[in-house]
Amino acid sequence: MASGAIFSSLRRRRSPSLDAFLAPVDLTDVSLVQTVVSVASELVSCFSGRSFFFQRKNSRAFIRKVEVFQLLLEYLRDSGTDIPMTGLVCLKELYLLLYRSKILLDYCAQSGRLWLLLQNHSVSGHFHDLNKEISTLLDVFPTKDVQLSEDIREQIELLQKQSRRAELFIDKKDDELRTEFLSYLDEFENGRVPDSAGLRSFFIKKLQILDARSCREEIESLEEQIINHEGDVEPTVSVLNGLVALTRYSRFLLFGFEEDEVELENGNQMKKLKKRLINQEIAEAFVTMPKDFYCPISLDLMKDPVIIATGQTYDRSSISRWFEEGHCTCPKTGQMLAHTKLVRNRALKNLIMKFCTAHGLPHDSLEAVDAVPDTFSMASPSKAALEANRATATLLIPQLENGSRVAETIAAREIRLLAKTGKENRAFIAEAGAIPRLCKLLSSPNAIAQENAVTALLNLSIYEKNKRRIIDEEGCLESMVDVLRLGHTTEARENAAATLFSLSAVHEYKKIIADKEGAIEALARLLQEGNLRGKKDAVTALFNLSTHSDNCTRMIEAGAITALVGALRTEGVAEEAAGALALIVRQPVGAKAVVKEEEAVAGLMEMMRCGTARGKENAVAALLELCRSGGAAATERVVRAPALAGLLQTLLFTGTKRARRKAASLARVFQRRENTSPHYGGLDVGYAYAGNSATGRDTTFAGDVSVPMSISVPLL
Repeated sequence: MASGAIFSSLRRRRSPSLDAFLAPVDLTDVSLVQTVVSVASELVSCFSGRSFFFQRKNSRAFIRKVEVFQLLLEYLRDSGTDIPMTGLVCLKELYLLLYRSKILLDYCAQSGRLWLLLQNHSVSGHFHDLNKEISTLLDVFPTKDVQLSEDIREQIELLQKQSRRAELFIDKKDDELRTEFLSYLDEFENGRVPDSAGLRSFFIKKLQILDARSCREEIESLEEQIINHEGDVEPTVSVLNGLVALTRYSRFLLFGFEEDEVELENGNQMKKLKKRLINQEIAEAFVTMPKDFYCPISLDLMKDPVIIATGQTYDRSSISRWFEEGHCTCPKTGQMLAHTKLVRNRALKNLIMKFCTAHGLPHDSLEAVDAVPDTFSMASPSKAALEANRATATLLIPQLENGSRVAETIAAREIRLLAKTGKENRAFIAEAGAIPRLCKLLSSPNAIAQENAVTALLNLSIYEKNKRRIIDEEGCLESMVDVLRLGHTTEARENAAATLFSLSAVHEYKKIIADKEGAIEALARLLQEGNLRGKKDAVTALFNLSTHSDNCTRMIEAGAITALVGALRTEGVAEEAAGALALIVRQPVGAKAVVKEEEAVAGLMEMMRCGTARGKENAVAALLELCRSGGAAATERVVRAPALAGLLQTLLFTGTKRARRKAASLARVFQRRENTSPHYGGLDVGYAYAGNSATGRDTTFAGDVSVPMSISVPLL
C-alpha cells in the first residue's frame, strides 16, 4: 500500500473523502463493475496526457497498466459476463488500489520539483508497492473462469508477466540531481557559498525553474512540508529549513529583485488568507479540548508542561526554543525572568492524560516525556541554514537603499521573514546594517514597503541587543511614531505599536518613548479606535509605559487615562487597561486624573463583577490604590459605589490569593468609612478567610501591584 505519508502531505489540498477508501460492499455485480470502470477511466483521462517532470517512467508505466485494467473492466461491463466471487473480491480491492494510485499520481503532478527530488527514493518505492499489489491481484483474479476475448486475455497475461518481473526503479538522473541539490547544502554547512554558475545550471537548466515566481513557489512548497512534517518522511525538518534557506538565496542570486507589483500584492493577500485558514483550524481544534491544555506559544497540546519563574505554564519544547532565541521575558506576561529554570507541571500533565483517556485520544507521547530531563535544551539551527540566510541577507540589505521601488519592497518583505525566527538571524541582519535602511523605509509612500519595514523592525527588536540599535538610530523612533499615527495600513499602525511595546521592555527606554512627541497620543487613539488586535498592541504598550513613574504626567496630558478607562469595558484588553490604571493611580496626580473620569470607578466595579480572575485582581488593585493616593474625595467615591460590599465579599471567598489580599485591604478602608456598620458585617468573615493578620494591618506591599497583571515588567 502507498504510505500514509503521501496522503498526509496532501491533506491541505483537495483530497478524496473517507468514503473513497472504503470498499463498496452493497453494490450488485453490474454496479460494482460500472463503479470500478468509472474510477479507472477517470484516472486514465486525468493523467495519461499529463507531463511529469519527475517520476516520468514510473508514472507512465503505471498508467499503461491501468489502461489494460480499463479494457478488461469495460469488456466485463459490456459483455455482461458472470464474475465468480473471487473476481468480485479482486474488483473491490482494485477499487481501493485505483484511488490510492490517483493520490500518488496527483502527488507527483502537483508537488514542488525540489520536494519531489528529495522524495525520489520514497515515491519510487510507493510505485513499486502498487506494482506488487497489481501482480497479486492478477494472480488471484480467476482469469480462466471468466469468458474473455482472446486479445483481452493476451493483454492480461502479458501484464501479469510484466508485473511479476517488475523491480524497484529509481531514475538515475533524478537521483544525481538529488545528490547535487544536497551538495549545495553541504557547501553552506562547511562555511562556503556555492558557486553561482553551478546554482544557475541546477535551477534553470536542469530543473527548468526559469523565473522568480517559480522559485518562490518551490520555496512555499518546501515550507508547506515543514508545516506538514510528522516524523514519517525524510528529510528532517532541520534539513528542510536549510534547503529553504538555500533556495531563497538562489532565488535572489539568479532572478534578482524585479517582480510584478500586482503579483506582490496578490501574494501578500494569499499569505493573509492562508494565515486565516490556519487560525480557523486552530480555533476548531479548541472546541473540545480545554484551552489551558494548549501551549500559549505553539498553540499545540502540551506534551511536557513546565512552569517558569512567573508561574506561567508552557510546553517544554516551546519555552526552551523561546529561551534559545535570546528572550529573557515571559512570553505571556512580558515579565522579566529572575531565572530560566523549568519545573515540570505534573498536575497539569496528569489532567491532560486523564482527559485524553476519557475521550479516546492518544497520549503515548505524554507518557514518554517522563524520561526527558529538566535541563532540556533545544538544538540550535543548522549551520547550513544560518549561512544561507546570512548570504541572502547580503543580497537583500543593499536593495533597501539602492534598489528600485519594487526591489526595496521585496527586500523588506524577505528581511521581515528572515527576522521572524532565531536570534542568530536577528543578530546578523542587524550587524549587516539593515536597521538604518529599514528606518528610512518607514516614511515610504509605498504602503507595502512601509508595512514590511515596520514589521521587520518589530521582529528584529525581539533580540535584546537590537533594541539599543533601534533606539540609538537617529530619527528611527520619530518615524515609528509617525507610522503609528499615520501609517498607510492598519497592520503597519498595529505593528508600530507592538514595536514600541517591545522596545519598552527595557526600563530606561520607557521614558524616552513616552517623551517622544505624539507617541502616547497615538497609542491612546489606537486603543480607542483600532480593531481588537490594534487595541491589544496599544494597551500592552501603554501598560509598559505606565510602569515608569516619571511617565504618569505625560500619560495624563496625552489622554491615555481616558482611553484606558474606556477600554475597561472592551473584552480582550480590559485586564491590561485595569493593570495600567492600577499603576497610574499610585501617584496622587494620576489618582486625581482617574477620579475625574466619570466611568472609571463604574468600569472597575463592573470588572470585579464580570471579569476574569486576573481582571478582578487588577480591578480591585486599582480601586485600592485609588483610595490610597486619591485622598478623601477618591475614597468617598469608591466606598459609596453601589454593591461594593457584596463584590468584596464574593472576591474574599472566591478570588485568587492576590485578589483576596487586595480585597481585604479595600474592605478595611470600606469598614473604616462605614464605622463597622452591622449592615456590612459579612466583610469580617471574608477578611478572616483571606488569611490576613489579626492586627488588621494592611500587609500588601507596593511593588506587589504589578505582579498579577496580564502584561507585566519589573519596576527596575
